[in-house]
Parts: sequence; structure tokens; C-alpha cells
Amino acid sequence: MKNIIHAVIAVLLLTGCTNSKILKNEKTAVIYPNTKKVDTVTNYFGTDVKDPYRWLENDRSQETGEWVKDQNKTTFNYLENIPFRAALRDRLSSLWNYEKVGAPFKEGAYAYFYKNDGLQDQYAIYRYKIGEDPINAEIFLDPNTFTKDGTTSLGGLSFSDNGKMAAYSISEGGSDWRKVLVMNAQTKEVIEDTIIDVKFSGISWLKNEGFYYASYDKPKGSELSAKTDQHKLYYHKLGDSQKEDALIFGGNPTEKHRYVRGGTTEDNRYLVVSASVSTSGNKLFIKDLSNPNSPFVTLLDDTDSDTSIIDNDGSKLYLVTNRNAPNKKIVSVDASSPGPENWKEVISETQNVLSAGTGGGFIFANYMVDAVSKIKQYTFEGKLVRDIELPGVGTAGGFGAKKEDTQLYYSYTNYITPGSIYSFDIASGVSGLYKKPDIDFNPKGYESKQIFYTSKDGTQVPMIITHKKGLVLDGTNPTILYGYGGFNISLTPSFSITNAVWMEQGGIYAVANLRGGGEYGKKWHNAGTKLQKQNVFDDFIAAAEYLISKKYTTSDYLAIRGGSNGGLLVGATMTQRPDLMRVALPAVGVLDMLRYHTFTAGAGWAYDYGTAEDNKEMFEYLKGYSPVHNVKSGTKYPATMVTTGDHDDRVVPAHSFKFAAELQDKQGGASPVLIRVETDAGHGAGTPVSKTIEQYADIYGFTLYNMGYKVLPKKINEGVKQ
Repeated sequence: MKNIIHAVIAVLLLTGCTNSKILKNEKTAVIYPNTKKVDTVTNYFGTDVKDPYRWLENDRSQETGEWVKDQNKTTFNYLENIPFRAALRDRLSSLWNYEKVGAPFKEGAYAYFYKNDGLQDQYAIYRYKIGEDPINAEIFLDPNTFTKDGTTSLGGLSFSDNGKMAAYSISEGGSDWRKVLVMNAQTKEVIEDTIIDVKFSGISWLKNEGFYYASYDKPKGSELSAKTDQHKLYYHKLGDSQKEDALIFGGNPTEKHRYVRGGTTEDNRYLVVSASVSTSGNKLFIKDLSNPNSPFVTLLDDTDSDTSIIDNDGSKLYLVTNRNAPNKKIVSVDASSPGPENWKEVISETQNVLSAGTGGGFIFANYMVDAVSKIKQYTFEGKLVRDIELPGVGTAGGFGAKKEDTQLYYSYTNYITPGSIYSFDIASGVSGLYKKPDIDFNPKGYESKQIFYTSKDGTQVPMIITHKKGLVLDGTNPTILYGYGGFNISLTPSFSITNAVWMEQGGIYAVANLRGGGEYGKKWHNAGTKLQKQNVFDDFIAAAEYLISKKYTTSDYLAIRGGSNGGLLVGATMTQRPDLMRVALPAVGVLDMLRYHTFTAGAGWAYDYGTAEDNKEMFEYLKGYSPVHNVKSGTKYPATMVTTGDHDDRVVPAHSFKFAAELQDKQGGASPVLIRVETDAGHGAGTPVSKTIEQYADIYGFTLYNMGYKVLPKKINEGVKQ
């Protein structure tokens, strides 16, 4: 498949501290804004459920807007009293300020790459003529010029086959709704009217004539919260207006597809369409583009598997699938009879989870072994060429290239190794360092190890714990426990600037690979879904208990953090075990489990969660752990800072609003409950660097302050505790 988006090398986040003088029970008094209650009640299978803060779901109302302003005022008044907030911000800015360069990719006569000079809000795209020195690269596209405050970001960039045309998408204020602009790549001039209302879409060119994109009809009501559940694939021919774009797939009122993706094979022979009703499982179709009148041919007519086409050789298709193979395998089939009954195994399923890419006439199998990358190179006949030697134990990505390429570039990172780019000679298998960041961080002063702990039901769960060498495990180390546990997503080791600031001053950073994720394939994912979702929370609780039992930390020095589905994880854990942690940090969380499916594309998450409308058993199960519905009056909850963005149209901010209101009303202890609402920001992607630094200085300043720190401890030199 053609690359739809050239991704920027991500630089992730976190912050800092160490054991120094601690003053307990010194708190800044918080007077919360008044949050009115209404008498809204919904009946589920004979049970009335009160929803006193339903009015906060109206993101367009002046009343909600005023509530957000009042809450932010309260929050920032509190944060301004944290004595080391500015020091955290300064250290984050200092460490962040280094050049970050992505791998080059060829389009037409040029090689392109992403680069951030240091503290730029967005990465810019540079280019140089193939064969010339990259030092002479020119700016091709600079998102930092889109708006003064950096809140308009680049979503995706895709080139026509000859590289002479480009289409790119932009996100305004962090929204998932995108606009697409078309430019002449030679002159760098925008040549067409902007295409609007594009969402959850790549951009895939058909030769040099036009491209495919996907979107929903504009919803009635708020575009940031109204339900969207009928995704459609369109074709835009260059020179036409958007209203003339052809509807290629979707729109059947009797069959909803909430997520539709379309792309052309590298040789432009086939259009491949994937259609899903949820975030797991897809139908698969192809259309022979050599015949304009050809119909769609079905490869899969059910959503019982996750299957995609990774390449083709004429009419021979190569697919990666977990159909009858929970850890995935690679099969081939002829396009004339592409049903599963005709699939032939190319690379068999193993005990490790597989993802795959192709390039230079080979298949690159990326296996995840206990959340760590192992790469194997195969021929298209399934013959092993070599095991690829990686720079160390960590996460490698980017093993993909065009068929004619003789070289590719891959990234490598782990929790203590800043992301570097390596070149790889496809024929010989020789790797060479291409770009290594010049950052003020010494990995030799840190250690990162994987352990396995026992969850409530006896399941062994992996966790990677990272900290400075020489750290004394006496139970007084400030610790962040991070988790996700859902949607088949795997947490693999990667470097983070904010993690580095946290660890360089004595903090511990622990990541648990919970059930619900994809670390051990489909079985591991399913074990944390629907009526088994409690397994995820039990895994997280057991991770915290392990850290405490081994004296990495104690409850007084433990913070739990997660975002999106991980925000649900934090919300459920803190309401089930409020005694377990000192600080809770739910970010952009799914927190109202009875109504999540009524907003934007939330109904597509039902594979993982189920919905309150399914049946009485599912309703009662969801209500039993839904964070919004399990805040109990008089309970002593940990210090909590809920974070969200006012333009989050994936997990709407009403989740966070309602949870914060419940906690503020019912908090039985002295610990503060705050909500920090970022303006002109969404679910996280594209957030300007300047805003990100401010956010994390606040989040971790709040964390340390509520662990009892009055001053930020000195940095420990060279990783040895003094």
C-alpha cells in the first residue's frame, strides 16, 4: 500500500523530582466554583440513573463556557502558588531545546524530511534534490506559519506518483475535523480551493490525477460533540470542486460503517477499502482500477478479524491478518478469487504478535516480544533472509519503503535512549547510524528493566520500571505509574523528554502492559473488553501494589496517569481504590460509560466497552465501574487534576467536566480536585510545543506539590545518588 501519511518522529512527554525536604499537609485552600445540578434522569432497564451535570454536555452554551472559565481560574490560582512550577517549566524548555530530525523519504526529484529546530511549536518539512547535500535543504512546508499561536497543525502529507503535486491536511485547534489543501510541489503554491469537513482520513493518490479521502456528513448540532457514525470514501479529481467529488464507498442507510479507509496499491492497480463498525475488526474490498467499470470485489464480508493488504505483485495480494491467528500471520491470494478459503500461508503465526511492512522486494516482520521489537526480513515466498540486529532492547519502527528502493530508514528508542534514525541496506542487512539527537541527557546514568507481576486472577503482567542508577528503594521515591489497557494498543518503550526530567531528579517511571492492549495479541486484547474490563483495572491496581511491596514507592509518593482510554483507567482505579495513590491524573478520559457512545464517533468503541443500551447485564456492568457514576460522597479521594481540551471531538470534554464536578461536590478529604481545560486544543495530536511544556509543568508541579514537596530537589549528577 502507498504511504498515506509520512509521520513525524514523535517526541513524548513527562517531568521531574527527587527526595529532598518534604513538608506534609501544607495545602493551598481551594474554593470551588458553584456547579449547579439539574434533575435529569435516564431509565435503563427499569433503573433510574440521575445525571445532575448533563447540562455540561452542551459545549456551545454560554453557561458551559462560563463554568470552564471559572474552573480554569480556580485551577491556575492554585498552580501559581506552587513554588517550583517555573523551575519545572524552565527545565522542560531547556531539555526540549535540541534539533529533532526525521528520516528522509523520496518523492519525485526530492528527498523530504521533518525537522524541529528545538522549541518550534510544530515540525516543518524540508527538502533537497536527490543526489545533493542535505545541508542545503530548503523549507518546503512550515506549519509554524499557519497561525501565530501554533494551534493549527499539519495532519498528513501525501504526494502524487511523480512527486509534482502534494496534498496536505491541517487541524485547527486540535480538532479531528481536517481541511485538505492541494499544492504544486514544484512551486510550493496552493492551486485549488480547500477541501473541508474531512475526518479520520488519509490521503491516497491515484497516479497524478487525484486522490481518495474519507469523511462524515457534517453533523446536526455541535460539530465537536454531535454523533457521527456513517463514514464515506470520496475521490477528488484535480481541478474539480469538492461538491463534484465522487462518492466511492459508504452511505448505505441500511449498513453503517463508522470507519472507512481507502488507498491505492503502489502500482495503482487496485483500490483497497477497509470498512469497520467499531475500532476492532474490518471488512475488506478491492476494485480493479485498470477497468473503470469494475465492481468492488469482496475479500472479507465480516468483521471477525483485523485484516489489511500490505502489498501486491500483479494480481497476487499479500495480507496480514489475525483471522484464525490471534497473533497475526501473512497470507497471499489471487485477486480473481480472494476469499479466505483461497488464502495461502506465507509467514505463519508465532507466539509473538506480528506487524509487517514491505520495501525493496522484501517483507519486514516486526515481532513484539514482551513489548520489545524483534525484526525479521523475509522474501515474498516466506523464506527467512535474516534476523535484523537492532541497536539494543527497545522499539524499532519504519521498516517500509518503495519497491524500487535499495535502502530504508528505521527509528530506534527505549525509555532511556532518545530516538535515533538508522539507515538499512536492504540487500546486505547492514545498519548505520543516520541521525542521533544532541540532547543534554546521559542514558548511561539510568536503568530500565522489565519485571512480571501477578494480577488478581493470577495472570502474569509485564511492567517496565525506569529510574536513575543508584536509586535507593526505600519507599520514598516519587513514582508515576502509567497505563492504557484497551483497543489492542501496545505500550512499547520510547524516550520522552518529560520522563527524562522526572527521572534525572530521582523519579521512577513505571509502565504496565495491561490486558486490553495488544502486547500479546487478540486474546490479550479480548481479556480486557466488555464484561472482562475489570481485568484491566485489576492489572493496574496490582502494578501499584507491586511497586509498593518492593519499596519502589508508597501510596504517599505514587501518582497514576493515563489518557483517553487510559483516563478511564485512572478514573476507575481512583474510585475503586482511592487509598492506593496520592495523586490521580486522568487526561482526556472516557469517564461517563453510560453515554460515551452518544458523542461523535464514540459508538465505534463498543467492541471494547459494550453500551448501556445492549442489555441489562451490560448496563449494570458499565454502571458498576463508570467513574462519573462511582464517586461516593464523603470518600477521601487523592489529589486530582483532570485535564482536557476544549476542542477534543474524539473524547468530548463533557466526560471530564462531569467527573470533576462529581469529585468536587463529594470529596471527603483535604486533597484538591482541579480541572485544567486547555483552549484551542483537542485530544492531543498537534498540540503546540509551547502549550505542551506549560501543561506538563502544571501537571507535574501539581503532582510533586501534593506529594509534599515544597522545593524542587537538586539534580543528581551522573546518575549516582549523593
